[in-house]
Amino acid sequence: MADGTVSFLLQKLQKFASREWNLQENIRNGVHDLQIEMQSIEALMKDADAKKDHDHRIKVWIQEVRIQAHAIEDVLDLFRLQEDQESTWHHLKMRHPISNLIQDINTRLATIKKTKESYQSMASTSSSTAETNVPLIISDGGDNIVGIDEPKRKLVSWAMEPNQKLKVLFVVGMPGSGKTTLARCVFDTVKEHFHFHAWIIASKSRTRSEILRSLLVKLGCPISGNLLEELGCPTDGSDLDNLMQTLKNFLQHKRRERYVIIVDDLWAKDVWDSIKHSLPDVNNSSRIIITTRRGDIANSCREDDSIDIHKLQPLSMMSAEQLFNKIAFRRSGECPSALKEVSKSILQKCEGLPLGIIEMGRLLSSKSATTYEWKKIHDSLESELKNGGGLSNTMKVLSGSYKDLPYHLKYCFSYMSIFPENNPVKRRRLIRLWIAEGFVKEERGKTLEEVGEEYLNELVGRSLIKAHEMDFDERPFTVGVHALLHRIILSVSHEENFCTTVCAEGVEGNLAGKPRRLSVQTGNFDLSQDLTCVRTFFCLSSGKVSIGPNFRLLKVLDIQGTPLGNFPSAITDLVLLKYLSLRNTSIRKIPKSLGNLRQLETLDLKQTLVKKLPKSVLKLAKLRHLLVYSYNMVSTVSFDSIQGFSVSTNIGAMKNLQKLSFVRAKRQHRMIQELKNLTQLRKLGIVELAKEDGSNLCQSIKMMSNLLSLDVTSLNKSEPLELDSMANNPPRFLQRLYLKGSLQTFPKWVSSLHDLVRIRLKWSSLSGDNPIEALQDLPNLMELQLLDAYTGPQLDFEATKFQKLKILDLEQLKQLRFIVMEDYTLPSLQKLIIRQCNELEQVPVGIHNLHHLKELLLCDMPEIFVAQLRENGGGLRHLLRHISIIHSYQQDRSMEDLS
Repeated sequence: MADGTVSFLLQKLQKFASREWNLQENIRNGVHDLQIEMQSIEALMKDADAKKDHDHRIKVWIQEVRIQAHAIEDVLDLFRLQEDQESTWHHLKMRHPISNLIQDINTRLATIKKTKESYQSMASTSSSTAETNVPLIISDGGDNIVGIDEPKRKLVSWAMEPNQKLKVLFVVGMPGSGKTTLARCVFDTVKEHFHFHAWIIASKSRTRSEILRSLLVKLGCPISGNLLEELGCPTDGSDLDNLMQTLKNFLQHKRRERYVIIVDDLWAKDVWDSIKHSLPDVNNSSRIIITTRRGDIANSCREDDSIDIHKLQPLSMMSAEQLFNKIAFRRSGECPSALKEVSKSILQKCEGLPLGIIEMGRLLSSKSATTYEWKKIHDSLESELKNGGGLSNTMKVLSGSYKDLPYHLKYCFSYMSIFPENNPVKRRRLIRLWIAEGFVKEERGKTLEEVGEEYLNELVGRSLIKAHEMDFDERPFTVGVHALLHRIILSVSHEENFCTTVCAEGVEGNLAGKPRRLSVQTGNFDLSQDLTCVRTFFCLSSGKVSIGPNFRLLKVLDIQGTPLGNFPSAITDLVLLKYLSLRNTSIRKIPKSLGNLRQLETLDLKQTLVKKLPKSVLKLAKLRHLLVYSYNMVSTVSFDSIQGFSVSTNIGAMKNLQKLSFVRAKRQHRMIQELKNLTQLRKLGIVELAKEDGSNLCQSIKMMSNLLSLDVTSLNKSEPLELDSMANNPPRFLQRLYLKGSLQTFPKWVSSLHDLVRIRLKWSSLSGDNPIEALQDLPNLMELQLLDAYTGPQLDFEATKFQKLKILDLEQLKQLRFIVMEDYTLPSLQKLIIRQCNELEQVPVGIHNLHHLKELLLCDMPEIFVAQLRENGGGLRHLLRHISIIHSYQQDRSMEDLS
């Protein structure tokens, strides 16, 4: 990652030089020299990486480059500190002005420069070792292939179905998940039913020409000779285009014969493109299976219904134990009772990954079968994964995906080392942190948040980051990494001085080596030592934290969930801070000196006791995310479940805001008008809105052309929401709409929101207007909640309507007696919630036709309603046979499983 350190530094140097145009000449010339020298070093490092030159001398040289890169970053930060807060500069007692510091670094770089010639000599004389693929053998003999019966049956059925079209299936999974093993089992089962077949390896080290040539040979097509001439193929098989044409002509010649091809370990989309464009358009029921760790490539290739994707799932704990025991205990195949507890703990680290299970089993089979010996392995996974360790084969396989990343994604992925193992991180939080760190590059026409989300999607697609919880719109809500991958990035992080971790087991990393990022995961840590080198500080424990003058150059401070009662005064001296999270603390008041933090981009005070921000917050011109609200955790269904905050009437001065929630609007007429200046807003949350302010709010929202999410709550249940003034110009990109409060009429403009994916209407009490009729034609709507939103006796879901709706939530519809779902309505519905609809006589008419419905959740429904659905004696139970989860909850929190 050292080339990434240099690349990020070059970006900062460029920004610094362009921003500080009035620099003294000696400083400007020094910065220019730094840029030139670091560009040269960056090119040299990338060349070394391409040639796989990573012997000890090179590693020492790279470490020195990294140290100097960090020193340059320090100088840039110190300059900014001097510029923003002169008094702080004197506090640091610097002995040299900026120009002298730059000169010192240039002198040290000159020494590094002298090393170039010897380095280049080393690079030219050393033999570069080509990267080799580690064979993925995830079964120890044929009898030990476990846990793939169901996916094998599914894939064999797919391959053998009587469909004339050429069909393609991508088998996607993280390295070592058993893709090749599954494909081999399917291939061996079905190949005899095809006229000819081929298995080719498309690994990263092979060129497209080599892969196509291999495919031609495996299919029995000669690459030269008389047969090629008969087929009308080029006789020169060395050129990629010629090979593609040869393959196409060969398959066209055999168009009446079926073939099955396995493309194993696909790394690049252009390889598949070369094969795809070589296939003739003939309907002969041929099949192609492609295994890849790159889910992003599979998704990009899914052009029509002839291409499917099968995502390989981790082994269940039962299958994992079966596989592990056969390898670790070869004679008996059974785990001794004394080792069951530690064995289970070790398997939990493997998280159902076959490669990890098998390698772990092999390692432990060579050890003494004692609890002590096995616990040593459990506690030393990181060292076992390194070269020469018992799990080094696992390391080679898993680290291949990491090494393939561009440098900016390596940094984003390495950021997961900051968080403890098995500690999911919220998607939005992670992206905001990446932005604060400078990992996310600006792209024309996109916000930094949008680019960051693309980075995350690519890391998920590459099977490096995994989604823990999925949001309703199929985006990750929380993410994490596999436990073994986590150990690998911890090792890389410590080696690269990316992050030092302080946990219960001790310090992982080098505190003496000037760590740039510090993650404290235990309360027993002394923060009084010199930590001016730290740029990012996390406290992920419940211990007390004391922020003092030793964090002067801090840019990211995340101490959410710590037992803070008062705002730490030292924070307002951290003038370089870009990200500040005090979420889930007990602080009540924010000092006026918060305005010192002119670089701040994210201020997260969610779930604190803060109800008002000082006027000085208006000085935070770079602020993008202002989150100041708390939920009533006793009852999230109550009208006042969200507590907002009061802000200055001049809020319009904060023109870079992307997210603002939740602002109290009570008696804030001018503030509501000022909102019109926040034209960059993507999310707006308003509470305590009076009827008379509705029109002004609408006028302000009209100016927010990029608004994606709008959440508005009235003063109280009986206070109407007056939002009709947006009829002529609603926010056309709006995706999420939350309205809480009485609606005299349903806002007609909502029906025109083409991009709307979620709408929640609460306490609307509509009588004349039926919200179902108003929303049924929205083409992208995926979630609908109606809570005391309609007073009519019946809801009708017409045929062919709500094509994409996945979640339907009906609550407290007090007059509702019938729900009718016509044929072909709600074809995508997966989850239906019915809560406190006490007059409802039965489950929806037509529910048996909702073939994708997986969950039916009943909450506080009358006993007479629930009785109809029970397995024994329920008169309507037969209508629910296709629903896998049926639960009934009552106010005492008891749950009855009706599945």
